Amino acid sequence: MDAVAEKLTASGHEVVHAEGCSDGPCDYPVPAYYVGRTVASGQADRGVLICGTGIGVSIAANKVAGVRAALVSDDLTAELSRTHNDANVICLSADLLSQRQIEDFVVAFMRHEFEGGRHARRLERITAIEAGGNPEAVETTA
Repeated sequence: MDAVAEKLTASGHEVVHAEGCSDGPCDYPVPAYYVGRTVASGQADRGVLICGTGIGVSIAANKVAGVRAALVSDDLTAELSRTHNDANVICLSADLLSQRQIEDFVVAFMRHEFEGGRHARRLERITAIEAGGNPEAVETTA
């Protein structure tokens, strides 16, 4: 994770390490919660989570209201998670990706912005689900 932080800093991003696990074994829901909470509260615009497969942190982070965590496996999913889904947390696999891939995907995730347009109405519907509502009942603005 230090190499990712260095790459982000070199790209002009401010890196904030979320609370959570210190040295030693760590259960992935703990850092997922702290990163999710940091992003959802507005203390950070985006978050990065890495675990064995990336699946566990994605599931856990998505339980935090306001988080749209995306499991990313290549440059295209890194880009589309931002441009189409306005994902604010990237989740990656330490076991299935190389260090270079992880760094490249994080940089791609940070570089892209949400396109809005037809994608905005879909986010409105996701927000309705998060609030316990029916996405079909949402009158979208886009």
